[in-house]
Amino acid sequence: MATAKKRLNISLAPDLDNALVGLARRDSVPLATKAAELLRVGLEVEEDVILDRIATNRYKTSEGKLSHDEMWR
Repeated sequence: MATAKKRLNISLAPDLDNALVGLARRDSVPLATKAAELLRVGLEVEEDVILDRIATNRYKTSEGKLSHDEMWR
């Protein structure tokens, strides 16, 4: 059966493999499901870091505050 999901082949260091296997067992989910979940969380954290940098830079500028509409453009 074909899947719409993209496959990714990666090599893991033994310690990462052990941690991933342990987490998947703990949560009773397939290894690939746990890996995808952790990747999704990691990307969300990266996005938060970037958005925080943008907000901090805007806050430090002397241009003043942004209106609600300007903020969400």
